[in-house]
Amino acid sequence: MHVLETERLILRWLSAEDAAFMLELVNDPAWLQFIGDRGVRTLEDARGYILNGPVAMYRRAGFGLYLVELKQSATPIGICGLIQRAGLEDIDIGFAFLPAFSGQGYAYESAAATMTYAQDTLGLNRIVAITAPDNQRSIRLLTKLGLSFVDMLRLGQDQPEVMLFAWSKPA
Repeated sequence: MHVLETERLILRWLSAEDAAFMLELVNDPAWLQFIGDRGVRTLEDARGYILNGPVAMYRRAGFGLYLVELKQSATPIGICGLIQRAGLEDIDIGFAFLPAFSGQGYAYESAAATMTYAQDTLGLNRIVAITAPDNQRSIRLLTKLGLSFVDMLRLGQDQPEVMLFAWSKPA
């Protein structure tokens, strides 16, 4: 399902047909370093990851992580969307892109559209994000989107410490 469109991008629901793209993305060195190893090693693993993650969240919450593709060619380049994450009270914005598409403004373009969608369509008054303390690109993007650093936290006892950022609708 088509969710958002920007000048250069289309954001749509992920489906099992996106398994090859997801397999590549979750095994990218930057994903492994900053997000973590999800144990996705085969196309079947990737299909399960999509169906049990984003697709299940679409059914449960009506939103989730969306596939970001180039409008001109329908080439998948990354993911961006909203997550209802265990351990966080508020909805979390998340994003990840293949290295070939980094540094071209796609992450900002898709995340800014997602922030607007979250506020105007979903009516969210507060949006949060988490990132690894050494992920300077994500920190810069979150700040550019208007989120501010709040605190350090762990989403679980055995999880690494992450930075929590937040945006709140002005009173």
